[in-house]
Amino acid sequence: MTIEEIRNKIRSGLPGSEVEILDPYKDGVHIKAVVKYSGFQGKSMVEQHRMVYDTLREELKEEVHALALETKVS
Repeated sequence: MTIEEIRNKIRSGLPGSEVEILDPYKDGVHIKAVVKYSGFQGKSMVEQHRMVYDTLREELKEEVHALALETKVS
């Protein structure tokens, strides 16, 4: 799965979100997602992260080894 595919999958699962994907190790499996989404309003950080993880449920099982998250309310 490419960085672009991950970005699109999150955007699809969280319509209207702004998503930036970083690959600090340049290995495609240890990535960081910075997600701004109005739907995070009123949600705890754990709930926000769960919302993002839910969009990538299958990918996290098989293709992405580690996902660091930074979530923000837009």
